[in-house]
Amino acid sequence: MIYRDIPENFNPKFEVVSCYLEHDGQILLLLRQDHKSEGNKWGMPAGKIDQGESELKAIVRETREETGQEIPFDQFEYLSKVYVRYPDYDFIYHMFKAQLTDRPQVVLSEGEHKDYQWIAPQAALELDLVKDNQECILLVYQNKLLC
Repeated sequence: MIYRDIPENFNPKFEVVSCYLEHDGQILLLLRQDHKSEGNKWGMPAGKIDQGESELKAIVRETREETGQEIPFDQFEYLSKVYVRYPDYDFIYHMFKAQLTDRPQVVLSEGEHKDYQWIAPQAALELDLVKDNQECILLVYQNKLLC
């Protein structure tokens, strides 16, 4: 479950960054490899923040690693953070957006993802998304939070 405000007894195990890469009204989604956590599900470029790394440096790194794109720091817009509570652990989820003028040639990290697509945010809600990504898309694109 995701929350805008810190839930009671929240104890984050780690922090994650994600990015809505946008081009021409569509966002980039990546299909996770079967063997990964949340395998065979769609999600944004995302990953854990390394020790001592800022949120911005982490999203630049994750975007480069997962898509092959070297996006300048100043193109990222920090949107929000939410607090995520799973039965076994809690974590903080930071969301960014980057508006791209040209649709880039995506180069996937084969160990992590097996496909990608550009899709309208509303249409993305119909896909089999990584847990809680539907709520995050609604928060970012419709300013709605389901819980």
